[in-house]
Amino acid sequence: MGDFNVHKAKSAEEIAKFTRYLLRDVQALEYMIDEGWFEQENVHIGAEQEFCLVDKNYKPLPENQIFIEQLGMENLSPELARFNLETNVTPQLFSGKSLSLIEAEILDDISRIRRFARERDADIILTGILPTVRKFDVERENITPIDRYFALMDALRELRGQEFIININGIDELNIKLQDGLIEAANTGFQVHLQVSADEFTHRYNIAQAIAGPVMAVAVNSPVLFGKRLWNETRVALFQQAIDTRVSSEHIRDRHPRVTFGTNWINESILDIFKEDILRYRVLLGAEIPYDSLEMVKQGKVPQLKALTVHNSTIYRWNRPVYGISPNGKPHLRIEARMFPAGPTVADEMANAALWLGLMEGYAHEIDDVRKLMRFEHAKENFYSAARSGLSKKFTWFNGKKYYIDDLIIQELLPVARKGLEYRGIDPGDIERYLNIIQSRVKSGQNGAKWMLETYEKFEESASREEIMTLITANTIKNQENEIPVHQWKLPDMQELAHWHPSQLLVEEVMNTDVISVHPEDIVDLVADMMNWAKLRYVPVENHRGEFVGLVSARNLLKTLRQMALNNNFKDLRIKDIMLQNPITIEPHKKLKEAVDLMDVNKIGSLPVVQNGKLVGMLTETEFFHLSKRLFNRL
Repeated sequence: MGDFNVHKAKSAEEIAKFTRYLLRDVQALEYMIDEGWFEQENVHIGAEQEFCLVDKNYKPLPENQIFIEQLGMENLSPELARFNLETNVTPQLFSGKSLSLIEAEILDDISRIRRFARERDADIILTGILPTVRKFDVERENITPIDRYFALMDALRELRGQEFIININGIDELNIKLQDGLIEAANTGFQVHLQVSADEFTHRYNIAQAIAGPVMAVAVNSPVLFGKRLWNETRVALFQQAIDTRVSSEHIRDRHPRVTFGTNWINESILDIFKEDILRYRVLLGAEIPYDSLEMVKQGKVPQLKALTVHNSTIYRWNRPVYGISPNGKPHLRIEARMFPAGPTVADEMANAALWLGLMEGYAHEIDDVRKLMRFEHAKENFYSAARSGLSKKFTWFNGKKYYIDDLIIQELLPVARKGLEYRGIDPGDIERYLNIIQSRVKSGQNGAKWMLETYEKFEESASREEIMTLITANTIKNQENEIPVHQWKLPDMQELAHWHPSQLLVEEVMNTDVISVHPEDIVDLVADMMNWAKLRYVPVENHRGEFVGLVSARNLLKTLRQMALNNNFKDLRIKDIMLQNPITIEPHKKLKEAVDLMDVNKIGSLPVVQNGKLVGMLTETEFFHLSKRLFNRL
């Protein structure tokens, strides 16, 4: 949970003042490390559970403030978008039944929130990216009304100085332009925290970097965004691009995104990371700092290091270093693993956590220095390969050995994780349960991403993208509620959407985006052939700036060609001479029913879908015919 008492740094003077506090915090941290202030005896673990609110049609429900106000849960907090929430788990001593205690607390929280949601004809879902999220849902009006979030979005946009372009390639391609980085809110995760002593931080943080790729491959759960099949863990690419403050012309330089895996192993202490973050990344947010942290430590007092914490909260390492103060008043350090997506179930999440925690502990005992066994470039390559391809890639492991991921997990990592959990005295029943989930998931080859992609493939030719995304969302909620680990999930049947009604659909959920268009200067003969070849009844017209300027229908094209034939006048007519100018259009966020009424009243067979003067899709009688056919087939 971030500090909400922050704001956008408004002037050079304010940035300078905040930066001085930031430097003092670094000096104070260094002093505390040198003097051995940090807690070492009590090793705690914890977690943060993010999730999405959905309405009765499984679309984002922007009501997180109502849930916060009426549920009264101290550990419940809003996230960036109004359809996101997060619960913070009570930290547990890393021993005994700590893993199952965390699972039980999360399940209790979710059960309470779900009951409240269903009283409002809504629900909640744990998922890396909500399959039914729409571009309309991640526009500025859906920012949670908290100053911190507006400040962050404004600071990112100002530093970037231009619109945000998201381009991700997978089976499909996503290429969209956005006004700010709110699309980051499409991501929801399950963050795992491990307390680490200051003396051990370097060794263990490097281990966290080394194991990030394999544990990511097992856990991937977000292969689809806006109906496009992209990376197995699309969150990784989306998060980086949504928070990227670099401009395109600078990408040839070695400027680094604010969402990062890192640039190298660390060599000395946690200070390596904090100093690099100050070196590479400009201050985005400011805060009122009521004390001088360096003066406090000289007086024997433990400071909050607020400036350092605020700056650290705007740099998103997949293994993030965290400074905190324990209830006993001692400072402590944590490593926060941020690579895990939310879901598919709480049991799956805890299995992912058990694997990561077990490896962190196991390798801390079994190897002296991971830097001697592995090149950093291989750890980084493994991480991004896992995000792209999940369980289907080879990994480069210690001493340059190549493994398929299933062999690496089964032969090498699970035994080490088991030993690591045993070192901590974790309950044997918990060890068996969670690691068996990982083993079964790997052997079956089915993680959350694989299940979603196979569901998509099953219905690709018989249903629309919107229906498939709705089916995936509905079935995910059902399986989550029953706590069925994802390796046991069956592919759903479309009959499960028999109760689904399209009355609340938006135009963008039904429109055709694979649109063939023509130019005003194109000759009529060319367009006639194009429409004949592609069996098109309507073709939109776009100028050289990509602006929508008109529409050509098969009817007015035939009328023109007939007139030309009667007059024996086949002059070089251009599309601009015959196109319908200023045709009726509709915006993508309008309700589908509004589009139906518009077409009915005006007796037209197509609606160009236009936003800010640019064509984004077409809605024709064909889309309505296919939608009606699918609904009748389910009766």
